[in-house]
Amino acid sequence: MDAGKLKELKLFVQQVEANPALLQDAELRFFRNYLEKLGANLPSVAYGKESAPKASFADDEDSEDDMPDLEEKAVPMPKPFEGGNVTDDESDVELDNEGVVQPDDEPPQKMGDQSVEMTEEKQDEAQIAKGKAVEAMADGKLEEALELFTEAIVCNPHSAILFANRAGVYVKMKKPNAAIRDADAAIKINPDSARGYKWRGEAHALLGNWEQAAKDLHLASQLDYDEEIAAALKKVELNAHKIEEHRRKYTRLRKERDEKKAAYEREVRRAEAQAAYDRAKKKEQERAAPRGAPRPGGMPGFPGGMPAGMGGGFPGGAPAGMGGMPGMGGMPGMGGMGGGFPGSGAGGAQGGIDLSKILSDPDLMSALSDPEVMAALQDVMKNPANLSKHQSNPKVAPVIAKMFSKFGGGAAM
Repeated sequence: MDAGKLKELKLFVQQVEANPALLQDAELRFFRNYLEKLGANLPSVAYGKESAPKASFADDEDSEDDMPDLEEKAVPMPKPFEGGNVTDDESDVELDNEGVVQPDDEPPQKMGDQSVEMTEEKQDEAQIAKGKAVEAMADGKLEEALELFTEAIVCNPHSAILFANRAGVYVKMKKPNAAIRDADAAIKINPDSARGYKWRGEAHALLGNWEQAAKDLHLASQLDYDEEIAAALKKVELNAHKIEEHRRKYTRLRKERDEKKAAYEREVRRAEAQAAYDRAKKKEQERAAPRGAPRPGGMPGFPGGMPAGMGGGFPGGAPAGMGGMPGMGGMPGMGGMGGGFPGSGAGGAQGGIDLSKILSDPDLMSALSDPEVMAALQDVMKNPANLSKHQSNPKVAPVIAKMFSKFGGGAAM
């Protein structure tokens, strides 16, 4: 940069620092915008009646309220899950309910005392009552048959056939619950009682318990097949198959619903994770953004100014005293680097330093605020031969190399 232009720039900056209201001028708005891009926090007088930017950085650098608004890409969240509940309502199934009756709620019938020891006399009495009951059934006298089978059961409560026969009477009388109690007793005494399963199956059919009815009648058919059982089984199996198909359908629907819900929940978790990542990334960007709070002796917008001591003469003919530039402070000894610094006066300057190359490089500006980096730079500036001490420092070496490249030359690192 030409020494004369640099001097004019210095004077202009001093005038702006003394009177920030100059930045209200439309012709100087480009410079104000440039300062804002560098992170400058300009006083309200620099805007006049315009609204000053809301973003201002307080000393608390971790305050999110003081961070600049960085553009954040909105993460689209999935629409609310609309799978709803899949209700297995068997009332939707068209069943043949002909013959179904209301449950009987009469007190339980006499079941005999199973703890009583059997005698031949009691067995004979039971057989006589049974014979009379069978004759009454044949004549259609169900009430009489019921009483006689009960008399026989009291005499011999250990006979599965007596309970099974009385269960048949209850089925014919449309008393399914009483029939089921007798059938259960018969099956408990004899697990292979075909009549016990037959009459229990038909009792469940009277109650509309088609699946249980089909199960009992199917087992009865396996134990002692007859046409009466086959006819009853054919009717109940039709309804049982309809219910089974209905349940299979709703099992499939529930599975599909659950799979869709699981996919939706995975999508929600993915979107939430992406949103959390974006927020963390934004926060990290905000932390890395240049701080614009004015520092004592510093130019507004340059956080704390350039490290103290940047004056003392720039290599390549830059006038000494640049430390007077607000916020720059000067780098001590830069002019004393001699031939070790590209463009330095001792090494044959090729037109001087373009300061804007440093100011416009956010990475370089951030690095220069690191005390360790500045200490190394000052060490090298005091004695260029000390450069070798810092070649192995991964934090310092790249900064020195980058500064050399900014000055248009190279350094033997």
